[in-house]
Amino acid sequence: MSINEPAAAEVRCDHCLQEINVASAVTAIISGETKHFCCHGCQGVYEIIRNNSLDTFYTQRRNWEPGPPDTGVSTGNAAFQSTVTGTEKESHVELLLSGIRCSSCIWLIEKYLLKLPGVLSARVNYATHRAAVSWAPEKTGLNAILEALCSIGYIPHPCRSGSTTDVLAEEKTDLLLRFGTASFFSMQLMLFTAALYAGFFQGMEIRYKLPFQLISWALATPVVFYSGFPFINGAWRSIKTGALNMDLLVTLGTLSAYSYSIAAILLGEEVFFDIAAMIVTFILLGRFLEAGSRLKASNAINELLELQPQDAMLISPDGGRTIVQVADVQEGEHIEIIPGDRIPLDGMVMEGEAEVNESMLTGESNAVPKTAGSRAFAGTIALNGRLKIRVEGNAAQTVLAGIIRTVRDAQARKAPIQGIADRTAGFFVPATIVLALMTFAFWKFTSGNTVSALMNAVSVLVIACPCALGLATPLAILVGTTAAGKKGILVKGGDVFETISKTTHVVLDKTGTITEGKPSVTDIVDFGTTEELLLHAASLEASSEHPSGRAITALWNGELLSVEHFRAVPGKGVSAVINGSNWKAGSKTFMENEGITCSAEQEITAATFESDGKTVVRLACGRAPAGMIALIDDLRKDALPMIEALRRKKLNLSILTGDNRGVAAYISLKCGIGDVEAELEPTGKAESIERMKKTGAFVMMAGDGINDAPALTAADTGITLGSSTGLALECADVAILKNDLTLIDTLIDSSRKCFSIIRQNLVWAFSYNLIALPLAVSGLLHPIMSSFLMAASSLIVVGNSMRLRNI
Repeated sequence: MSINEPAAAEVRCDHCLQEINVASAVTAIISGETKHFCCHGCQGVYEIIRNNSLDTFYTQRRNWEPGPPDTGVSTGNAAFQSTVTGTEKESHVELLLSGIRCSSCIWLIEKYLLKLPGVLSARVNYATHRAAVSWAPEKTGLNAILEALCSIGYIPHPCRSGSTTDVLAEEKTDLLLRFGTASFFSMQLMLFTAALYAGFFQGMEIRYKLPFQLISWALATPVVFYSGFPFINGAWRSIKTGALNMDLLVTLGTLSAYSYSIAAILLGEEVFFDIAAMIVTFILLGRFLEAGSRLKASNAINELLELQPQDAMLISPDGGRTIVQVADVQEGEHIEIIPGDRIPLDGMVMEGEAEVNESMLTGESNAVPKTAGSRAFAGTIALNGRLKIRVEGNAAQTVLAGIIRTVRDAQARKAPIQGIADRTAGFFVPATIVLALMTFAFWKFTSGNTVSALMNAVSVLVIACPCALGLATPLAILVGTTAAGKKGILVKGGDVFETISKTTHVVLDKTGTITEGKPSVTDIVDFGTTEELLLHAASLEASSEHPSGRAITALWNGELLSVEHFRAVPGKGVSAVINGSNWKAGSKTFMENEGITCSAEQEITAATFESDGKTVVRLACGRAPAGMIALIDDLRKDALPMIEALRRKKLNLSILTGDNRGVAAYISLKCGIGDVEAELEPTGKAESIERMKKTGAFVMMAGDGINDAPALTAADTGITLGSSTGLALECADVAILKNDLTLIDTLIDSSRKCFSIIRQNLVWAFSYNLIALPLAVSGLLHPIMSSFLMAASSLIVVGNSMRLRNI
């Protein structure tokens, strides 16, 4: 181009706003208008947004930095597979997104993902850029979601372990730097302020006063605008969103004192830079200590995450060993564990013997022996011996991963009592601003003193403390659930913790809950209709999860028979075809429902066993009774101490069991609980609990089997023990990992103490504001004292909540 030739016009890309030469721009006619783009990628994104009726994104976006996002990161599906959780009907993943510029990006991402077929929910956190997406696997897949995000310019990354704790640690470090800066400059400022106050009372020449005021201005400026930036930024965001918060009160108070002081220098009046600086300094101190408390509480998740190994020794089909990333290990593959290794994934031991330390999951100090057929769990440590394990599921499906999700959910779910604080905080800030304006107007017109009126208004803004009100419940829930988790009690949410504190009636399952759950066979009665009764019984019960079935199978040492068409009726019995014959095993009710009855003599035999507290499993081949197997399952050693502890709390106790009345009466007599219902089906247990709830009772149910799942769901609080079946664990609100029944009493104590402290926090927060605000309005509190009291009120709530660490 010659020097006389006009320069080509510059235009901005209609998507990313990057400046481009019109001659080199990608142009397209869209809806009758000529659009310019810096690349075909931006054109594609623009068309996707327009075609999905999401073009209001372009009018809503603010503070957009021109230029396309960095797309140099690979989004291969494999990197995300280990983070996918869910069921056959719903999958869930958490992603970290790059390319987010402003809050309108959040709107675009959520709206666009929700338009995809099969996507059930999509939530993006603007502060952390973390997206949580759920979808129906039969309608769409993870790959489609990742591609959709990339197509509109946002690059997904797998969420890394400990990211939440890292954010809190960074926040604490940032607050420390800001507080340190504020403290340093405020200390220097107070030296000059002391001289100015002395000059106010004793007189000071202008040649000294003006330099001191200018130095004070210089010292206060970094405190207000650097150390106080989080407040100013938060206030601005709250104004833009219309959700006024505490930052706005702090900012108004600080800037009022700071701005007035600048005007006072020009007018030759007294300055109050010290007030602006000390407000920021004191409140930063409170924020810093609060951040430290939240970081300590959140470390519980980080400690659990550290239990998860990042690599595994994979055994190839030819016997070779290769160390690979845990995310690369597929279900059904084999891994090797050597002494001292943490087991990386859940699985079944195929070969080898070793003692495994499972204390990090169950709290049990004794090592657990593992042999072929034993289940092994991720995060536990092999103390000796080698193990060959067949992997079951991926890293997101382990028991350890489930515990981590439970702890995260517990910290995120709100207790209903928190609604009091939430509803109050909604109008508290606007009301405080109105009150401050009214205070200024009152003192201005009654005293005529602008300085006095302004200082009293600033005191009102600063003394008001929605911060203490906001902390009262969530911090106590966070600390309380974390402390319970360290004892092996996993509570699935703050709402659950609150319900537990209201418990009036505790319902106990019998088998495996208050009894050992390991019945032993005492008698075998063969009616002579078939050969090898025990072999057929053991083969039939091999697929059952019921403790009685496992005990019968364990009694047979030889090879089992092949079983076809196995069917289980929870809490009643099982049936299957063995060598062409229909075999059944179960309770009297189960047999009667199948049209099988015993003779009078056989019923007398069964009644004799039951009167001795034995469970009778009846066997039938075809439609003829084949025999009976009697088992005994005694009370656990910790059952009576637990029952006595609950009685001391004046709680009503009941036993619900699917076992026969004779056994139920025997157990009832031994544990001293008169309210017993026997021979209940799973739905019958749930119906009994519903009847209790209709009388106004808050019911807690403790159970461990498949037949307890409906009752656990029906109860206000469902509790399972660590050895519970998978379905029971899913239905329960609380999982006790340690095999200790007395932890049920500990759980109730912990929840009651937690909500006692929450009530104390709320009473303090409300009382503080009811007392302090009138004092500020009346002019009895200086703004510096107001900021000190405001920070102190938050610290009192924090300190009170931290007492829960020792529950």
